[in-house]
Order: sequence, then C-alpha cells, then structure tokens
Amino acid sequence: MATAVAGPAVTGSAVPGPTVTGSPVTGLAVTAVGVGLAWEIDRLLPTVATLTAAVVLGVVARNLRLLPGSARPGLDLAGKRLMRLGIVLLGLKLALGEVLALGWQTLVVVVVVVAATFFGTRWLGIRVGLPGDQALLIATGFSICGASAVAAMNGVTDSDEDDVVTAVALVTLCGSLAILVLPLLHHPLGLTDLQFGRWAGASVHDVGQVVAVAQTAGPAALAQAVVVKLMRVALLAPIVAATAVARRRRSGAPAGAKRPPIVPLFVLGFLAMVALRSTGVVPIRTVDNVESLDNLLLAAALFGLGSAVDVRKLVRTGGKALLVGLASWLTIAVVAYLGVLLTT
Repeated sequence: MATAVAGPAVTGSAVPGPTVTGSPVTGLAVTAVGVGLAWEIDRLLPTVATLTAAVVLGVVARNLRLLPGSARPGLDLAGKRLMRLGIVLLGLKLALGEVLALGWQTLVVVVVVVAATFFGTRWLGIRVGLPGDQALLIATGFSICGASAVAAMNGVTDSDEDDVVTAVALVTLCGSLAILVLPLLHHPLGLTDLQFGRWAGASVHDVGQVVAVAQTAGPAALAQAVVVKLMRVALLAPIVAATAVARRRRSGAPAGAKRPPIVPLFVLGFLAMVALRSTGVVPIRTVDNVESLDNLLLAAALFGLGSAVDVRKLVRTGGKALLVGLASWLTIAVVAYLGVLLTT
C-alpha cells in the first residue's frame, strides 16, 4: 500500500545506491516534522487540508533533496503501515444509521457516481495506454477517497511505485483544484446549500478536501457533505476486495503456493470499525479523539508517499495520466451534480 517498500532504493532519491537498511527512527522523526508542519499550515490556512499539505511537503522535501538517505526506511514504514492503520480507524467515522437516514435515493446516487467514475476512468486509462496499474489506481482514488484509496488498493495490487505516486499526485492536484473551483460554482449552478453539500460529498476526493469545500456553504451543508462522503468511503471495502479476488483468480499460483488473502486484514479492520461505530456504544468524544489520531496517521502516511514522488519524472511521463485524471475529475463532478438535482 505504500509507494515504496523495503527493496531497491527509490529511483532518483537524494542518496542513490543500494537498498537503505537500518533503523526507521530517522525517517519517522522526519515524518513527524512533516506532519507538524502540515498541521500548522492547515491551522494558518484552513482551506488547505492537513492531508493535502502533508503530500505536498513530502514531494517538496524529496525534490529539493532535503531527505537524508537514512530516512528511507522510516518513510516507507509510514507510507505502508501507518496508512493501513489509518484506513482501519477511518471506519470509525461511519455509522450505518447516518447513511440510512439520507434515504435510498442518495445511496443509489453514491453507488452510481462511484461506479461511473471507477469504471469510466479505468476504461479511459486503458484506452490511452497508461502503463501498469495506473488506470486502476487513478480510478480508485478519484471515485472513492483520494490518496487513501490509492494506498488501500495498492495493498492488494502491490503496484509499481511510479504507478502509485502518479495516482497520488493526480488526486492531490485535482482535489486541491476542487477547493478553489467548486465554491465558485455554488450559486451559478443554482444549488441550495443542502444540494451543494451533497454535491461536494459526492464529488470531492479526500475527506479533508470535502470539509474545506462544503464549509463555505455553512454547517448544514457541511454535515450533508461529510455523511455523503463517508458513504463513498464505505464502498472502498467491496471494491478493494473485488479487485483482490480478481487478482487471486488470475494469478494462476500452483496448489499449495502462498496466495494473497481474498480480503486484506486492514479492510476487515475497516469494516469492524464501521460495525462498532454503528452499535452506538462508542462515545462521541472517543470518536472525535480517534478522528484526530487518524488524521495524524494518514498525514504521516501521505508525507511518506509524497517523499517518493519525482516531479521531473512525473512531468516527463505523466501527460496521458494527467488527461485521464482531469477527465475523471470532470466525470465525477458532472455525474454527482446530476444525481443531486434528481434526488433533492
């Protein structure tokens, strides 16, 4: 699920050479500094979500060669293990009662939006010739929950590092653009505050970015946006599990050989947290505290992911991927907008 795992050194890293081994302490310390800076940016500039700032800081640190070679093991640990833990805790934000309260029409809209974006983006990516798993990872990130979804899908695909960082870069870019563009379209598109909140929740990628967009229309819009967004997050588990099953069937591993699990452990953990929250036994204060911890874990993971992005390489090879990303961004915005108009 990380952009880099223990093995060959990251291409173009600050200290090229053989695999960097040793203690992850240095990398985790660097990650903690990056998360602290991202949190401070979010505090000073509320429109810049902590997770978005963390990715950008990781990219900047990598491409300005500010990261020592000894930091790689810790950055890899953050990008892989902390991301999985963050996704598990993400399930605690979602209570099935809140989802059902929006009605079956909204649920249908969310499913249609996710399906149209996922399959449409994947189809376009394959048609234009994106290499490796780029089409799958971009489709997952844009349709569900941004970089977190990309990392979750990578947990079952073990994709090439370049494919992962390209998808992360694109969903971060387009999610950041949404923060600037969508509020400007609120009134020109004739949306009420409630409709705008649902549109934001159904179309913006990352949860933090959804909050940044929807809060411009007030607390009622924000509440709608968060619940609709979490309905999309809930679809992460079946899409990842379905991909794992498909990969398992195509693997052709001989009998008795080790095969990837049908449903990854972190996905089961995510579902368990959803079930626990839905029982109502978890106090709201605990949920709030866990949410703060989850944001820190995901920010740490995204800093680790960003630290593997080589901007020069992305610019040289990312033209087709950028086209697919922008098309996916437009698709989810249009389909979500039509769905909101039809159901409110």
